[in-house]
Amino acid sequence: MTSRLNPDDQQRVEEYLQTSQNQVERRPFRPWLLLIVVVAVTVGLGLLSRFLSYMAL
Repeated sequence: MTSRLNPDDQQRVEEYLQTSQNQVERRPFRPWLLLIVVVAVTVGLGLLSRFLSYMAL
C-alpha cells in the first residue's frame, strides 16, 4: 500500500518512529493464555455467585 503522505512528511514519520521512546519491546501475544485467564475468571465469578446465593438463602 502506498503512502498518501508526501516524501518529506513520510521521512519525518519514519524518523519519529525510529526514536528509542517509540520502540517498545513487547512480549509475543499468547492467545491461549488469554483464553485460560478468561475461562478462569468466568468460572471464578460463577463459583462466587453460587456461594453468595447459597449464603443468602
